[in-house]
Amino acid sequence: MSEIIRRDPRREWIARNRLHPEYDNVLAALGVNGGGSALASEWMGPSGLVRKNPRAVGFIGPNGVKRIDRSGHQQGGQSSATTTAARDSRRLVNIEHPAFLVAVVPDMSGGRLSSHDRDLLGLARQLADADPANPGAVMAIVIGEHKETAFGEAGIDRLLPLDVERFSGYLPELTVATLQGVERELAPRYWLLPDSTLGGGELGRRLAARLSERPAAQVWQVEANAESATGWRCTTRGAAGRDDIVRDLPRVVLALAECADPVSETRHAADPVALSQGMPDVLGRIEDMGEVAVDPANVSLAEAEFILSAGNGVKDWDSYHHAADVLGATKGASRVAVDDGYMPRDRQVGATGTWVSARVYVAVGISGAIQHLQGIQSCDKVVAVNLDEGCDMVKRADLAVIGDASAVLAALVKRVEEYRAEQQENRDAA
Repeated sequence: MSEIIRRDPRREWIARNRLHPEYDNVLAALGVNGGGSALASEWMGPSGLVRKNPRAVGFIGPNGVKRIDRSGHQQGGQSSATTTAARDSRRLVNIEHPAFLVAVVPDMSGGRLSSHDRDLLGLARQLADADPANPGAVMAIVIGEHKETAFGEAGIDRLLPLDVERFSGYLPELTVATLQGVERELAPRYWLLPDSTLGGGELGRRLAARLSERPAAQVWQVEANAESATGWRCTTRGAAGRDDIVRDLPRVVLALAECADPVSETRHAADPVALSQGMPDVLGRIEDMGEVAVDPANVSLAEAEFILSAGNGVKDWDSYHHAADVLGATKGASRVAVDDGYMPRDRQVGATGTWVSARVYVAVGISGAIQHLQGIQSCDKVVAVNLDEGCDMVKRADLAVIGDASAVLAALVKRVEEYRAEQQENRDAA
């Protein structure tokens, strides 16, 4: 009998197609990562060369940067009970007497930790846990009202909430003065803020100026370096046409998204702390005139937080446009809808269109081509409305509604209009 191992072309094809229903089972059969739902990182190909799976969690790319998966595929096939049990079984870490503090000021867009915030907290844990003998604590400073309930799961040891009423609106001078009070009382070793357009970038630069520190902006990688004065060095984005900049890690860091892996293996105490001196009284020179109403139709897809996207399954386009107007959503579309002329080209979502990072992405009548799924991988919550319960978009979605697109949209619009009418009646009665 020949000793040549016979190939299974079908199994090899499934191993390359992560959207196939048997994808996890085939990878488990390869026996690389111990079975279960873990993704195999490498296996022997038919030609004798080792094949690598670029979609595996922790995959190191050709430029040496670890890949962070946000597609939700690894968690998509698990039940909520299994996910909750896995989350609760994570090791609980309680640092009672930290050697130092790493202060993090997250954006808290929409009142919750965003993916950018979680990456920043992962970077903070990297700095705090570098010396196991003298660990530091990660302290998150939450400004204003929030809805987050999983601070500990994001890697936070200390939580400093600031007064909701005093910090309502745009008050950068009061915010920076309060952070200066934190600096005087708690003296964090590092200050980490997201380098974003949601406020973290501006706040970090204001804070650095007040602390007389030269911040590191556009940071995308931090690594230990014995030759550095701080023991760390960071890599930041250079200007257009320039190489990245490598420098010693300063006290104030403005980091980009995917600067580090978010915390996933431990739970932390998130003990509340308070300032003994209270918050300062600042006579601000900036007057907040309130928010300006913005037409969702004029918001670019890359900046939209709520997107209602339509695909080939939408037959009544008038009802779709009406639903987007009623819901106050930014309109998006699949490539098929754009190619058929139902939506303009600048509304196309996907790898061949616009990559989006909305807080909520509603896909109506979109089957979920791989290019489209790549374009929405940074979205926090995905809702799918489709007749096909086995399509790839339904598998990717956090919530799926199986039904006709027009009927579901009509029912949703009716319910929203009824709710708004009830609210108006209550206000009139009051």
